[in-house]
Amino acid sequence: MTTEAPAPAQAAAHPLTEDEVLRIRADFPILQQEVNGVPLAYLDSGATAERPVQVLDAERRFLEQDNAAVHRGAHTLAAVSTEAYEDARATVARFIGATSPSEVVWTANATDALNTVAYGIRNATAGRGGPEADRFRLRAGDEVLVTEAEHHANLVPWQELAAATGATLRWVPVDDAGCWTAEDAVSRITERTRIVAFAHVSNVTGMIAPVEQVVAAAHAAGALVVLDACQSAPHRPLDVAALDVDFAAFSGHKMLGPNGIGVLWGRRELLDALPPFRTGGSMITTVTMEHADYMPAPERFEAGTQPVSQAVALAEAVRYLEGIGMDRVRDHEERLARRMLDGLAALPGITVVGPPADEPRSGLAAFVVDGVHAHDVSQYLDAKGVAVRSGHHCAQPLHRRLGVAATSRASTYVYTTEEDVDRFVAGVGEIRGWFGAEVSA
Repeated sequence: MTTEAPAPAQAAAHPLTEDEVLRIRADFPILQQEVNGVPLAYLDSGATAERPVQVLDAERRFLEQDNAAVHRGAHTLAAVSTEAYEDARATVARFIGATSPSEVVWTANATDALNTVAYGIRNATAGRGGPEADRFRLRAGDEVLVTEAEHHANLVPWQELAAATGATLRWVPVDDAGCWTAEDAVSRITERTRIVAFAHVSNVTGMIAPVEQVVAAAHAAGALVVLDACQSAPHRPLDVAALDVDFAAFSGHKMLGPNGIGVLWGRRELLDALPPFRTGGSMITTVTMEHADYMPAPERFEAGTQPVSQAVALAEAVRYLEGIGMDRVRDHEERLARRMLDGLAALPGITVVGPPADEPRSGLAAFVVDGVHAHDVSQYLDAKGVAVRSGHHCAQPLHRRLGVAATSRASTYVYTTEEDVDRFVAGVGEIRGWFGAEVSA
């Protein structure tokens, strides 16, 4: 069985041209439609990215020709399916800089991946996993550190873990722009800190976390680092080994792939010691009526029927992104974000949250329109064929700190054009007038 996919050809490190973006856009059938009689400008990729025909065809081809249960049968289709499933794992492992495909665990999504870690630690604290799991056990006085900017998927599991184990949940506060600093994080890491969990890139502010400084301080204190990579893996080069984190999680549907599959990456020695929390078939070696022994990682975390066609499709999405070059994806999105920010800055009554103009940020912008609710902003733009996100973006504590119930968020991706951005900015410029929310001079 093949365990490693061939390395892709490296794309030239020059910016994507508008013609290249248009050719890329042509690969996405859903983007060819009109909404409300005008061409669709899809600026909600931060929530769910669209899928190119190559990814759609890869999953369809697998289901039509190769579909079978993996790791369970000796017939031809079972062997072919198993090879495709494990090849997909190797492709994703290479994409994120894992040292081995066995460090990649398939999950239902990133939320499931983060819960796999949190509930595994909870089981270890309850005495499951034997001596190997002792490194994960939390005791009274231990602390779990997050930030005030976290997505609920990287907050609520740690709340539950702290409540179940008696540990204390602490957090790094954000400033008036919704950002936090390495200094603030490091100052809150103590000898009692056991886990530090934070987003690589904020899904609201676009802030890029100071990973190196936080990891160094956490490891010096003996703490594990869990990275939410949902907004980084699809949009910028990601090398988990170089970042030196201990676990990382991301979802397929945010990176041109299908729903129903996510990735948990972990260091092999940690995954092999972490007790599973979802149990059943496919992840065991021996079962008696009194006891079960679990397989090593990654199978120990993949109970039940596996997401085989989804893994195949996600691997095709990875190959699509590799064909473009992740450095070019990042540069394209950040250039468009700058175009958005410059356009919004020229409009009266618009407040953008996130890092100041002279600091790096990812290719998204969340903003408030004075006097207009975020949902009305979204509906107005939708009437113009521009799709954006409105709400708290699963980050209620952050919005509460900012003093707003909701923001509107425009997010770019590799298929986003300058025209999309310009239509968005023009639409935002009309909103306050339409709703009668202008402020008198």
